[in-house]
Amino acid sequence: MDLKEIVTLVLATIGVVFMLLAAIGMLKLPDLYTRVHATGKAGTLGVTGVLLSVAVHHGDLVAAAKMIALIAFFLLTAPVAAHMLDRAAYLTGVRRAPQTVQDDLVGKYDMEQGRLR
Repeated sequence: MDLKEIVTLVLATIGVVFMLLAAIGMLKLPDLYTRVHATGKAGTLGVTGVLLSVAVHHGDLVAAAKMIALIAFFLLTAPVAAHMLDRAAYLTGVRRAPQTVQDDLVGKYDMEQGRLR
């Protein structure tokens, strides 16, 4: 194995481990808010690792540029999508898990307008 193959393998493994953690989070976490948080964070890192491994594997400047563009797009959109899902759930009254001890938004949201006060 040469250095390129080792780097590709390491990056792909890191990506797959983060995706596995996101999947475990979806199955094991108690409510929608924590599940979206797990998939938003770990899924983003997982996709980044896999796409970086693809860029290294191909070793082509055009392929690397495409992978970096995809990574940038994913890093910009996935956290925003996760936030919007959680916000919509909060505004529609989706219940939190009993283990959640604090709601920092109580009294700070105008529930009719859907905006912070």
